[in-house]
Amino acid sequence: MSRHHNHATVIDGPWQAAAPAAKPVTRERRKRATPAESDALREGLTPEQLVTLEAMEIFRWRLAFVRRPLFQAPIPVLFDKDETRHVVIREDGTLDEQPTLRLRS
Repeated sequence: MSRHHNHATVIDGPWQAAAPAAKPVTRERRKRATPAESDALREGLTPEQLVTLEAMEIFRWRLAFVRRPLFQAPIPVLFDKDETRHVVIREDGTLDEQPTLRLRS
């Protein structure tokens, strides 16, 4: 019984080694509010919401946007400094730390 050994031959060429496929980069199109836009976001918030917002800003939370549903109080949404958590300030100024809002990633 004869044994045949198959040997692979690697040929060096002028080509580059294949690089691993890079994950596609998607840029964040939403931008942070400028000071003028931030003032506009505060318009229409209840006095209780404004007091809570100012207190949260001391702890480096930022007002990202305000949802304004028809015939309802505005819903300010804040993000922490690391942008890993968000909260909602209710009409009475209390915090909702587990809001049911659906956010885009």
